[in-house]
Amino acid sequence: MTSPRTLDQILSAPPFSLDASARDWVRRTKDSMTPREKAGQLFVHLLHGFDPAEEAMIAALKPAGITRGFGPDMQAEAALIDRMQAGAAIPMFISADLEGSRMSLPFGTQVPNPLALAAVDDLAATQEISRIMADEARAIGINWSFTPVLDINAAFRSAIVATRAFGADPATIERHMTAQINAFQGAGVAATAKHWPGEGYDDRDQHLVTTINPLSLDEWEETFGRLYRAAIKADVLAIMSAHIALPAYVLGQNPQAGQAAYCPASMSPVLNNDLLRGRLGFNGLIVSDATPMGGLGSWAPARETQPGVIAAGCDIILFSRDPEDDLAQVEAAIAKGTITPARLDEALTRILGLKAKLGLHLPQPAPDRSRIGNPADVATAKAVTARAPTLVKDVDGVFPVTPAKHRRVLIISGGVVTPFAPDPLPFDLPQMMRDEGFEVTEFTNGMTPDPDQYDLLIYLLGEETLLTRGRIFLDWLSLTGHLGAAMARHWHDIPTAMISFGYPYYLYDAPRVPAYVNAYATMPEMQAATLDCMLGRTPWNLHNPVDPFCGLPDARF
Repeated sequence: MTSPRTLDQILSAPPFSLDASARDWVRRTKDSMTPREKAGQLFVHLLHGFDPAEEAMIAALKPAGITRGFGPDMQAEAALIDRMQAGAAIPMFISADLEGSRMSLPFGTQVPNPLALAAVDDLAATQEISRIMADEARAIGINWSFTPVLDINAAFRSAIVATRAFGADPATIERHMTAQINAFQGAGVAATAKHWPGEGYDDRDQHLVTTINPLSLDEWEETFGRLYRAAIKADVLAIMSAHIALPAYVLGQNPQAGQAAYCPASMSPVLNNDLLRGRLGFNGLIVSDATPMGGLGSWAPARETQPGVIAAGCDIILFSRDPEDDLAQVEAAIAKGTITPARLDEALTRILGLKAKLGLHLPQPAPDRSRIGNPADVATAKAVTARAPTLVKDVDGVFPVTPAKHRRVLIISGGVVTPFAPDPLPFDLPQMMRDEGFEVTEFTNGMTPDPDQYDLLIYLLGEETLLTRGRIFLDWLSLTGHLGAAMARHWHDIPTAMISFGYPYYLYDAPRVPAYVNAYATMPEMQAATLDCMLGRTPWNLHNPVDPFCGLPDARF
């Protein structure tokens, strides 16, 4: 176990490195808080929509901050953030998952996701894209991002890692996540390395189940240990403790640990205190992953998990199913000593220390919202996006396509699937192709792809990383609507290409498709960039950040 540290010892050391004045603000603020206010500061609540009653309820709880699921109305979002900050006695964290593509500001510049950046594999590009995200975040009022993702694309069936990570190579991940940490924190946005102790070797989703990192301790040190040590060396301000177990380390400390070896890190003092703080030396803030997730809820009931994550070494509880009841549970745990005075004091020290590190204790200038969608940044992002579409294979020479040769196009697609939309969204690519002179037909159930009617067949897939999906796969039956149609393969008679704007592993279910493209992100700018490559106006990227062949030797042919 790590030994207790004083406020000055915590806050004068990296990554806080606060001066005496800032440390004094932390001390004075902490000492002035009531017991209920101290308990409230242990939470970051999710605030969706614009319900005044919900806003008032969250504000009354006096949390450390809020996380927004941003909508398209920039002015409304800015006004809400301004209201929440104006009403807070202690400045609030305004946090978001800035992961690029559709996991970023819907009114901001369209930027690639991590897997697309790994495909480009240009640190200057990653630095610029991260800088744009951070500048726009600060302009709207965000001061904390739950990124970068340090997970590894090891298990190709993992629907939860997929496009959120910088690929399969730890060296590549280390370079790009360090660039993102530097860019975010250089712009005044706290970065968060996640998902501790490392995801990607279990193909399940911690939104649904406690996942297991199966690596031996030596294997873990060579991969995730390397990555988290690099993030700590880069002074990352926060690490997200996830609902992921690391039995090798726990059993190494106690061979008789039994069930405790499979405890999620978010509830494990061994993984948070002994490994992360002790062995790796992390002094920054530990935030739990979202506590309503199945990976935590399957381990214990909320009345235990809410105070339990604090007792286990997390400094902040992320999200709540019932904010008022969960606050009461934490207050009761503090009164009973389940959360000890020393643990509470240490958590509050790091929470307020992070606020001071971000300068939130000082007068704040008015946000410059004109920085959002800056034309120069839009052009930069578009240029980086243009470099991402990756031609995995084209054994029949389908590309480039032209209206003269491939005028009649049939597109079979399930649409753009996102975790926050109840139904798939339409692709922009069909209309983009029509604008180029193609005659595009969009497949509906019952149609037959007749080689006398079509010159080109495109399977268009749009599933980025999907929370609570469990599995992403090529669902032939859903795509075609009929058992017989699901079994038909038309590429022997019609030139055929399969294009994925998301999950990069569909060749596992279609190894014989003659042309396959990974474009990583569903945003319209990526669709336009891919069309430019399809037409031969822009060269394809040929660098694969993962194994798109899924280990299948026949998929290359």
